[in-house]
Amino acid sequence: MDHFDEFISRKNTDSVKWDAISQTYHMDDLLPLWVADMDFLAPQGVIDAFENYLQKGIFGYSIVPDGLYRSVVDWEQKHHHVTLTKNDVLFTSGVLVSLSMALQAFTAPGDAVLIHDPVYPPFGAIVEKNERQLIRSSLNKRAGHFEMDFQDMEEKIISKKIKAIILCNPHNPGGRVWTKKELKQLSDLCLKYDVFLFSDEIHQDIVFSGHEFTSMQTIDPTLSRLLITFTSATKTFNLAAIKNSMVFIKDPDLKNRFIKQLEKNQHQGINTFGLLGTQAAYETGEEWLKELLVYLEENVEEVITFFAEHLPDVEVMKPEGTYLMWLDFSAYTQDDRLLEKQLIKKGKVVLNPGISFGPSGHSHMRLNVACPKSVLREGLLRIKRSFID
Repeated sequence: MDHFDEFISRKNTDSVKWDAISQTYHMDDLLPLWVADMDFLAPQGVIDAFENYLQKGIFGYSIVPDGLYRSVVDWEQKHHHVTLTKNDVLFTSGVLVSLSMALQAFTAPGDAVLIHDPVYPPFGAIVEKNERQLIRSSLNKRAGHFEMDFQDMEEKIISKKIKAIILCNPHNPGGRVWTKKELKQLSDLCLKYDVFLFSDEIHQDIVFSGHEFTSMQTIDPTLSRLLITFTSATKTFNLAAIKNSMVFIKDPDLKNRFIKQLEKNQHQGINTFGLLGTQAAYETGEEWLKELLVYLEENVEEVITFFAEHLPDVEVMKPEGTYLMWLDFSAYTQDDRLLEKQLIKKGKVVLNPGISFGPSGHSHMRLNVACPKSVLREGLLRIKRSFID
């Protein structure tokens, strides 16, 4: 597990996380704890698969190998108790691309689509750019974590004539791993009002001890006529650049409609490195993932301890999954622009502004802990300097 402690410089590699800072903030001495990828080497089995492919020196068109289907089906069954067949699996270049395709295939311009607040910012952007009506349902904060407000959701389903709901499970930015009971309530709402459910489960494998991920696919078989599920190996194994994701659709009619939308957009082809990397990750990366989860939990505990000792007025939401932490700085400032400026100018550290996740993100920041402990500790000291001279 010591290999996660190794610092590998990503500067001047065209990294969004490390190199886009100078373009965004026009400063070169900032430490990034923002964009949701990891500062760790990918599993060795993935690197080996890429190297073997590169040695051949020919980079023509590729088909989806049967071994990739098997690796996906086996992984979902073993780790998440999801029973799939090859016929249930489609490949695309990313979860967000797939989500946009689903909106186009199953809703119409002007239709109302519900997302939670706060939640991953591209959800709202995709809804609005596809000319759908964006409706937000605020999550309630109870017992140190987020909970869905089912009464509010039902009222909005009725009053706004909601056509689809986008779910983030596990939740970004709060790190909530929704329980079977909660997901059953959501499923019942969708079935009662005939609402499509688009479930983004890309963080499915990053779940901490004491918690268990539950896929929407396991909740109620009758939901399959309304359910599209998205996931990827890229978040789990730090492979964001390979551009590959899976779409799980069990209902034949839904699947055919989704495929037609892919064909309209000529989106059938997948990056060969995405195919190779996904299969290699699922076939060789299990031990790497086990070690990663231990390391991430240690980092989470270090963050909690640090704030309790040095900035106790910052409310830290302990994640149940993901490598992202939700921090409430409202005791220090009610001005979102001032909060970001203080961290940037005084602390020289970059976090994701909470307000970008929706109105409920006011006075919050999102912290990425998927980095070596040395980087995390330096980042925490910089956050402290932002508020304490």
